[in-house]
Amino acid sequence: MSTGRVNTAVLRTEFRLFRREPAGIFWVVLFPALLLAILGSIPSFREADPALGGLRPVDAYVPVTLLLGLIIGGLQGMPPTLTGYRETGILRRMSTTPVRPSALLAAQMTVLGAASLISALLTLAVGRLAFDVALPRQPLGHLLALLLALAASLALGALLSALARTAKIATATGSTALFPAMFTAGVWLPVEAMPDLMADIVGWTPFGAAAQALDEASAGHWPGGAHLAVTAGWAVLLTAGAVRWFRWE
Repeated sequence: MSTGRVNTAVLRTEFRLFRREPAGIFWVVLFPALLLAILGSIPSFREADPALGGLRPVDAYVPVTLLLGLIIGGLQGMPPTLTGYRETGILRRMSTTPVRPSALLAAQMTVLGAASLISALLTLAVGRLAFDVALPRQPLGHLLALLLALAASLALGALLSALARTAKIATATGSTALFPAMFTAGVWLPVEAMPDLMADIVGWTPFGAAAQALDEASAGHWPGGAHLAVTAGWAVLLTAGAVRWFRWE
C-alpha cells in the first residue's frame, strides 16, 4: 500500500473515532461559542469599557474564545488519545505496519484542527448574530494568526503526547498546561486590558502573541510581524520536539 493511501486510511480512522466522542465534540466545537453566549448575556458585557479602548467586553472576548477552542483541542483532545493508544499497545501493533509516527500525528492534528476551525466559525457567528460583534476587519491577517495559533496548540498537544508515558499523566499534564495557556490567551483578563509589562511578557508566549495578532486583525490592522513570528516559532519548535520524541511504546 502506498504511503498516501496509508495516511488517508489513518486519517479516516481518526475522524470516525472523533465523531464517536460526544464530550470531545462538545468541549472543542461547542463550548467556546456557548461560553461567549453566556458572557454576552451579561448586561455589563454589552457596554463600552474605557479599559478596553472603548470596546465592549463581548467584543474583546470573541478573539479569546476563538483561541480557547484551539487550546482545548490541542491540550485536552490529543494527549490522552495518543498516549492511550501507546498505553494499550495500539501504537506497538501499528509500528509493525507501514504507518509512520508522522502520519498518526498528522491525522490527529488534521481532525482536531478541523474541529477547532469549525468552533472558530461558530464562535464568530454567535458573536455577530447574537451580539452584533463586528467581523474581523482584516480577514486575511486574522486567518493567518488563527492558523498559526492552531498549529502552535496542536504542536504543544503532540509534544505532551510524545512525552507522557500514560493516559493519566497525559490528561494531568494537559490540564496543567491548559490554565496558563488560557491565561496568556486572555480568558480571565483580555490581553489589551493587561498592564503593559504583563502584556509584553505574555506576548512572548504562543497564545499571548496570537491573541494580540487577532486583536490587531479584528481592528483592521495587519498583525504585527513580531506576534506572527513568535506564534510561528513556537509552532515549529514544538512540532520538531513532538516528532523527535514520539515513541511507539
